[in-house]
Amino acid sequence: MLHFIIVRFHLQDAEDKFDISLDNKKTMFFIRLFIVTLIVLSLFTSSGFSFADEPGYTISIQFENDFFGGGTDRHFTHGTRIECLTRPIKWITDAADKLPWFSATKALYPPEDRWKARVSLSMGQNIYTPEDTTVSKLVPNDRPYAGWLYMGFGIVANQGSRRYDKLKLEVGIVGPGSGARDVQTFWHSLLSLPVPQGWNNQLENEPGAVLYYEQARRFDRKNVLFGLAMDVIPHFGGSLGNVFTYASLGLTTRLGPDLRNDFGPPRIRPSLPGGGYFRRKEGFNWYLFAGLEGRAVLRNIFLDGNTFTDSHSVDRKLMVGDLQAGLAIQYKSFRLTYTQIFRTKEFEEQANADIFGSLSLSYQF
Repeated sequence: MLHFIIVRFHLQDAEDKFDISLDNKKTMFFIRLFIVTLIVLSLFTSSGFSFADEPGYTISIQFENDFFGGGTDRHFTHGTRIECLTRPIKWITDAADKLPWFSATKALYPPEDRWKARVSLSMGQNIYTPEDTTVSKLVPNDRPYAGWLYMGFGIVANQGSRRYDKLKLEVGIVGPGSGARDVQTFWHSLLSLPVPQGWNNQLENEPGAVLYYEQARRFDRKNVLFGLAMDVIPHFGGSLGNVFTYASLGLTTRLGPDLRNDFGPPRIRPSLPGGGYFRRKEGFNWYLFAGLEGRAVLRNIFLDGNTFTDSHSVDRKLMVGDLQAGLAIQYKSFRLTYTQIFRTKEFEEQANADIFGSLSLSYQF
């Protein structure tokens, strides 16, 4: 609880210090709303509504950037997200079990694999630019400049290490109100990097909403070699909204000494599933992972352009694929992961596929 109060007291200092990068009332509204919601969740879950034998919050911070691996500054060029998971909440667990997609088969499994659901709260910002950022005029055959600032509210449920479900609603704003231009300009100037010149052509302000669902099931094979275990996690899911609408299918395979602690590393959507959830472990643990996913994309506002007004757009591809690989390291309540992502072309005029990396740090209180 103390860390939330400290963050709140220092919020005004942060506003003054980063006024160049966050010179936007909508941006500061999202930050304030996120902090207030965290405080309310903290009070709620410490008032006897959760499972007493479970640890408290899990905080995950993620950075995704095309500098990692690709060394470029194009397309999906940066994403930042912070997510907070509560401990399992009994009434949320009971409610989730009544949803058709979440329904659990409790009787088949031992008590340690009982169905548990947590509340997820997140806030993030994505930044998109064309490949050529040196010109100020609009580039018709390249993707639009765009930003996406959002908050997410959802339910994350697991049945031991066998099954993982996530239902989440993200709401936010696309366009100048996202603050993407200010953030990118600030950091590029600070790091003496070229500042993209075409932000005057970005998508117009538009409220956005996306409902995501994903389910993953774990099939494990133990003692593959040298005491290491291997598992396979197939998954399916999709989204519906004016920002993203797609259906997805894929799988992840992992290799390590103990794979029961989580279902894969967290990522910024759209992506393969994974999340902030993991089990605390005494000592050190690690695993290698690789996965792939195919998505049938029916709507991507960052390619299709604004929904209600005319804007720059390109010809979106129907099928998009992700291939990823990386390493997860856990020490007690800390988990650090790095993921390298290879993404196929997303629009017809795109010259090359994209390569970018994802770094995340999670801590369980």
